[in-house]
Amino acid sequence: MKIKAAVLYETGKPRPYDESHPLQIEAVDLSAPGYNEVLVKIHAAGLCHSDLSVIDGSRARPLPMVLGHEASGEVMECGAGVSDLKQGDHVVFSFVPTCGHCMPCITGRPALCEPGAAANIKGALLSGGTRLTNKNLHHLHHHLGVSAFAEYVIASRRSLVKVDAALPYEISALFGCAVLTGVGAVINTARLTAGQTVLITGLGGVGLAAVLGALSGGAATVIAADINPQKRAMALQLGAHHVIDPADSNAVQQVKNLTGGGVDIALEFAGVIKALEFAYAATKRGGLTVTAGLPHPSKTFSLSPAVLVAEERTLKGSYLGSCIPSRDIPAFISLYQTGRLPVNKLLSHAIALEQINEGFERLAKGDVLRQIVSFA
Repeated sequence: MKIKAAVLYETGKPRPYDESHPLQIEAVDLSAPGYNEVLVKIHAAGLCHSDLSVIDGSRARPLPMVLGHEASGEVMECGAGVSDLKQGDHVVFSFVPTCGHCMPCITGRPALCEPGAAANIKGALLSGGTRLTNKNLHHLHHHLGVSAFAEYVIASRRSLVKVDAALPYEISALFGCAVLTGVGAVINTARLTAGQTVLITGLGGVGLAAVLGALSGGAATVIAADINPQKRAMALQLGAHHVIDPADSNAVQQVKNLTGGGVDIALEFAGVIKALEFAYAATKRGGLTVTAGLPHPSKTFSLSPAVLVAEERTLKGSYLGSCIPSRDIPAFISLYQTGRLPVNKLLSHAIALEQINEGFERLAKGDVLRQIVSFA
């Protein structure tokens, strides 16, 4: 079938993106679903820094590629082998397809699924290969098994989670990345317990979702940090108890003064080494630092093993919020529906697919929270 999609042919184009147009809106061909695959009509897709990092060249991916990994949609057709979804079901995408058979999957860590990671690196679906071609019959790669900047997609059944059809698409899309990553990092990776103190640095859509997750999880004190004063103001509106500019020369001391020596848990979502250094320095003795940011692979972080040992500190990475999507997406949605996780407040712009380059320029500037491409 013919569909409209946003295709990335070249990384590292100069900004502003609303002038250089790294994403080309064009008609492409989408093949029918194969075994254990599903045809989904996309209704809403979020613009995320993980997409931006492919556009600017920070994250190497095979090209050409249809980007987009945070999305919700409606099942249109199920391929052979799919018996638990039907036409009309509403679904949210998980950006790591999970095989269910490898060691990470069977030990409850599907975010580390080995076949899923291999497929994502290749720009292929979990079942192998691609289902997209352009007008020149060149294959187009899939972004994280989703490629949601398109009217329709073919996805592995293992990339989809059925959700309540009463949930608006623009809300449910957020649970595929911003909420899954941010709230998951707090609840699953950091294992927040009631009464702990938390620092969250990097207040994009994911970081602000983490603020909501920390509050919902019972944190006694939530400190939010970002160099952007508008994002600090938003964190206060969402309920953060204190905000800090990490660029201040005494930012770490401010955290220690507010918490009596440092936070129990610091989470970093900026994807900047200085932000990670700040988060690590702001934790107390015995504290935990969690990073979900993705700086350029060439960037490194140094620490003192003596401090790590003598103060029993912990540094952990978090991918997909250490989530089990089939369990956690419905659980987080339930928190939203009962008013305990108001993620609707993260939405800042609704745009058409044709405005996607303007949207990524706003994201690169840091002027927005979560923008949603809305499909009619």
